[in-house]
Amino acid sequence: MSLSDDGDYGGPRTGQTRTRLPEGGGDSYGPARRPRAGMSSRNLITIVGVVVLLIAAIAFANRGGSGNNESAPGGAAKTADDRPTAPTGTKPVTGKNGDIAAGFAKTEQGAQSAATNYAVALGSSEMFHHDQRHRIVRTVMAPSAVDGYQNTLDKVYTADFFKSAGLKADGTAPQGMAFVSRTVPIGTKIKEFSGDRATVEVWCTGLLGLAGEGSVRPVTTSWFTTTMKLVWTDGDWKTLTNSQQNGPAPVSGDVPASGAKEIAGAVEGYGGFTYAR
Repeated sequence: MSLSDDGDYGGPRTGQTRTRLPEGGGDSYGPARRPRAGMSSRNLITIVGVVVLLIAAIAFANRGGSGNNESAPGGAAKTADDRPTAPTGTKPVTGKNGDIAAGFAKTEQGAQSAATNYAVALGSSEMFHHDQRHRIVRTVMAPSAVDGYQNTLDKVYTADFFKSAGLKADGTAPQGMAFVSRTVPIGTKIKEFSGDRATVEVWCTGLLGLAGEGSVRPVTTSWFTTTMKLVWTDGDWKTLTNSQQNGPAPVSGDVPASGAKEIAGAVEGYGGFTYAR
């Protein structure tokens, strides 16, 4: 073929021909022909346009609720409260007080983290033991609220209450049984925030009961919302008041209930979390 026919080399026609031989290690038919300069420019523009569109589409899809124009299912606009939790760049938990998280940031996110972790502690099985309950109360409550809240709980956690829960008079489980009391937060909402004070709602599900063969109080689930009023005290959030109401509760699914042994093994084998927002 002629030099100008190929477009690879350009130059005037000379009547000479050149045979394209296979290059070492390449295809037996030789390397692909380079496109003409005009076609190369158009292809390049097309490719760049496609890449720009792809980048724009990916950026739009990955906004993650950062704008106020996002819509929830059904066309309702999302608010700041119902968007998924996103990283804030600030680590809200810097330490622990025993096994309870501490060192929360003095922000709305820090207040939500504190309320969530405190809800877990106040809903744990350790609350059924006198000394551990007092330790938890001293950890999560503001100093001014410790005595009053502790006295209230001591009047609730009595031998009669333990008996109604299937426990022995000292709050321990009968032999061969595993007592389960665990709170699992689903989400949080700031109701009020004014610098040194915050009111936070924590939507939770909970497990409560005795796991074991012949249990008269099998482990059941519940749904409730805990409302905590917090105050900034000595460099951390602490609880002034804590209240609870039922719901919102979803419709139960069709997953069959597990046996007592499986439930006991799951509760003992799966630890809880430190929650941070």
